[in-house]
Amino acid sequence: MAGNTFGKLFRVTTSGVSHGPGYLCIIDGCPAGLELSVDDLLPDLLRRRPGQSKLTTQRDESDTPEIWSGVFGGKTDGTPIGILFRNADQRSGDYGDIKDKYRPGHADYTFDAKYGFRDYRGGGRSSARETVSRVAAGAVAKKILALSGIGVLGYVKQVGDVVADVPDPTTVTLEQIEATPVRCPIPDTAAKMIALIDSVRMDRDSIGGVCELVATGVPPGLGEPVFDKLKADLGKALLSLPAVLGFEYGAGFAVANMRGSANNDVFVPAEAHESPVAPDAADCNTAVWEPHHEARARTESNRHGGMLGGISSGMPIVCRVAVKPTSSIPRSQRTVTRAGEPTEILVKGRHDPCLLPRFVPMGEAMIALVLVDHLLRSRASRLPG
Repeated sequence: MAGNTFGKLFRVTTSGVSHGPGYLCIIDGCPAGLELSVDDLLPDLLRRRPGQSKLTTQRDESDTPEIWSGVFGGKTDGTPIGILFRNADQRSGDYGDIKDKYRPGHADYTFDAKYGFRDYRGGGRSSARETVSRVAAGAVAKKILALSGIGVLGYVKQVGDVVADVPDPTTVTLEQIEATPVRCPIPDTAAKMIALIDSVRMDRDSIGGVCELVATGVPPGLGEPVFDKLKADLGKALLSLPAVLGFEYGAGFAVANMRGSANNDVFVPAEAHESPVAPDAADCNTAVWEPHHEARARTESNRHGGMLGGISSGMPIVCRVAVKPTSSIPRSQRTVTRAGEPTEILVKGRHDPCLLPRFVPMGEAMIALVLVDHLLRSRASRLPG
């Protein structure tokens, strides 16, 4: 089964299924000398883990990582980093009644069509539980990015028809995002989102929404024309996540109604400033990475979302993804069996009424993985001086 490795220089491979013994994450290409421990991985993993509130699935998994290799004396040693997660609360019996039925909205039929076989226990390899490995790898990527003053944050922008008005995405803080279980930084809007999710859950249904993701401190010059454009890799990374059906950056689909004179971002001279240094850079006991290219210009606005020609411009990267409603709902639905016979299906198990709150750290992880890969690649794009 191909397609389980992401990245070129910073490569992440994941293995495991939802109702198997656990998951394995292998990170190859992480530079040596980065201070790394389980404690560095836990904050984002706790944001992703199930059972954290009534808004999420009640499957009880601690998602405690075990670092098996790649770290010696508290620092990365340049060899592949192996991280293991053990499944503890799988209930495979919940899926016994549907092993010969295709769940609407899931990958049951397509996996069967491709391989002639599928793991019906929670979706097997297609389960969103696979993202535990991505979030762990993303935490490592974030730590490397911080050495160059690059930060990545995501938040819930929309749930159903409830939309948060965030005037400046670059000013949103982690504290604001984590202040509510729905991870929306606008308190009044967050309360409306929570009420909507509660209503949907009581109605035995689910609801979708939008996650907005922001990367700040990104230097100009990241991205590889023509097929490995930064926007293309970000799109692939985010669309590879379960339940993502749409991706846009900058003004996104709004450009379809604009003229060039209104859409273009005017260039102005860059303001003199020192290279940003992440607050925790000193704690990393690693030399701070200076930006590869000195910014000579910036734009007055950012409708281009921080990328021009698929290469970072030095402006904040802002993108959004549309996340569909959870496919597993406790309602009877029409479907067919593996033999193509009409039937009905009632999906049991424990599922999120809305995927958005737990999606935020997943989206952040994929943004971080793309940026760290391109940051490493940029250092080979030209000679110094």
